[in-house]
Amino acid sequence: MNLRGKKILITAGPTWVPIDKVRVISNISSGYTGRLIAEEAAHKGARVTLVLGPSIAAPLNKAIRIIRFSFFSELKKLLKGELKRTRYDVIIHAAAVSDFMPECRIRNKLNSSNALLLKLVPLEKLVILIRRLAQRSVLVMFKLEPAAGDKSLIKKAKSAAGKAGADIIVANRLKPYRAFIIDNENNRILASSKQDLARKLIKVLMKD
Repeated sequence: MNLRGKKILITAGPTWVPIDKVRVISNISSGYTGRLIAEEAAHKGARVTLVLGPSIAAPLNKAIRIIRFSFFSELKKLLKGELKRTRYDVIIHAAAVSDFMPECRIRNKLNSSNALLLKLVPLEKLVILIRRLAQRSVLVMFKLEPAAGDKSLIKKAKSAAGKAGADIIVANRLKPYRAFIIDNENNRILASSKQDLARKLIKVLMKD
């Protein structure tokens, strides 16, 4: 696909889930991978919208439209609004979305002198919402398994892609960084860095 003029939505960065008025559950995502992908897509002429969580990894390309969010509930609302208003050709869901929330929301600030037992319950998978609202878009999702071997990483990623209805999945791990781009025909492309991943993922999309 020629990306010039194509509409691409990219999610990136961490999400917050509130524990009390001032504390949150989050993760170590920086949003850097999503920023690199956004810049690479914009360089190829795509009309890029980057939905970016609470991070400092803002893109340098002035042509990229940026929508900021912090909390899981904000991201969900933004996605619903964007996907109902606009038909995107490609959606790259790279955000590190929180998987859990406290069963009970504490409305005031917790007393730090007291012990606390926090019970977590699962959150919905936003990639499922994306697929339902954007059935014609090419959907790219990410699956992180920080220390998995290649075989286990690929197996879990393919299972996740099947459940979500994704067209392409990026299976990645940390330290050392390693990622596989896997499509519906089980073609696999290895990327050895986040910069390498951004370049190769955009090339895969251009071949479709």
